[in-house]
Amino acid sequence: MQNVTPFHIAIPVHNLAECRTFYRDILNCEEGRSSDHWVDFNLFGHQLVIHYKPKSETESVHHNPVDGHDVPVPHYGVVLPWDTFQSFSEELKSKGVKFVIEPYVRFEGKVGEQATMFFYDPAGNALEFKAFKDMGQLFAK
Repeated sequence: MQNVTPFHIAIPVHNLAECRTFYRDILNCEEGRSSDHWVDFNLFGHQLVIHYKPKSETESVHHNPVDGHDVPVPHYGVVLPWDTFQSFSEELKSKGVKFVIEPYVRFEGKVGEQATMFFYDPAGNALEFKAFKDMGQLFAK
C-alpha cells in the first residue's frame, strides 16, 4: 500500500447546528474553519466538510444486501486500526448512537477479516467505520 494521504469529502446536511454537534461531540472530530453554511472537521486525520443544503422530499435511501444486512448506499467512513475500532464502537454505544448495522466481525478467521458498523448522522448521511485484523489485507481478494 502506498503512503496514505488525507482524503477530503464534503457532504450535505439540512441542519448545520445539529450535525456540527454530532460530529464534534459524538464522533469527537476537531472542528476547523467554518462559515454560516459549512464546517470543516478532522475525521481521523481526514478533512470532512458539512455543507448546509435544504432537505429535499425526493431524496431516498438505497440499500444493498451484504452478509444478510441492508447496507445503506451511499456511505462513507474511515478504516481504523483494530483497537481503535473497538474503543470507538464502545464509545458510540455509550453515547446512545443508534446503529443501522451493529458492530460485528466479517470473514472471521479468513482473509480480509474485518470489523464493521453502520449508523446515520442527524442529516441521514450513512457512515461506515471498519477495521481489518491485518491491515495488509485491506485489498486482499
